[in-house]
Amino acid sequence: MLTDYHLHLRPDEAGTTWERYFTPDNVSAYREAAAVAGISELGVSEHVHRFTQALEVWGHPFWRLNAHDDLDAYCEFLAANDLRVGIEADFVPGTEDRMANLLEGRPFDYVVGSVHFLGSDAFDDADYDVWGTHGDPEVVWGRYFESVAEAARSGLFDILAHPDLVKVWGADRPVPDRDLRHYYEPLVEAVAETGIAVEISTAGLRKPVGEIYPAPSLAAMFAEAGAKFCLSSDAHLPEQVGFRYADAIELLHEIGVNEICVFSGRTATMQPLGEVTTTEVES
Repeated sequence: MLTDYHLHLRPDEAGTTWERYFTPDNVSAYREAAAVAGISELGVSEHVHRFTQALEVWGHPFWRLNAHDDLDAYCEFLAANDLRVGIEADFVPGTEDRMANLLEGRPFDYVVGSVHFLGSDAFDDADYDVWGTHGDPEVVWGRYFESVAEAARSGLFDILAHPDLVKVWGADRPVPDRDLRHYYEPLVEAVAETGIAVEISTAGLRKPVGEIYPAPSLAAMFAEAGAKFCLSSDAHLPEQVGFRYADAIELLHEIGVNEICVFSGRTATMQPLGEVTTTEVES
């Protein structure tokens, strides 16, 4: 079986309104792309900052700029179009209770947890670039993986998104000199303790780093710790659905993983890992 649970029905650019992208025709385009790739189950995980309710959790300027949509209408739309109901929710230390209140009582099949910010600085947005404030890679990488470990232990999330997002800029940002496993270990321990699923995301192959999330060495550490895995393309366009899944499946086989998580009602079951049925568009 193949799934793609981390999808967005619109690009991140400005002007991507609900009215334009949350339509049955757009869903059909995503579903057709999935069928070509042999993906049998789709779930949408829109960014939490897209919703007005998120401003009750955090008031970062980026969130205020983007919070236009209604979260309950979103859940209803996904369910009505036979999509798994997910959300990508940021872990923001100190807001755990408020985020829990936002998530509870809504019909999510899974919640994808991600770390995009260190304080008010961002790991993957040049407009709020963390590297402009914290130039030391030892600090940035250390704080990043500590935060993702906290996210795993928070109990808020079912899946950890792009677990080594800190590498997103590739050679354009510095990397610590010491063995990267030093930074990975706290996160691997948290995953082993909590049982949270880890996302294998091909989105990194579309980014400057040009590498799957997580890096093969980190993926192997997760597997050795007994982690369970999900598949994701982090698509923002139909043609990105299942993007380079053959690479993700190869990585999973290399680390001895032959099953993936399937979610419903925030409960995971394990299914045999399938194979792609076509060569994906690499764009």
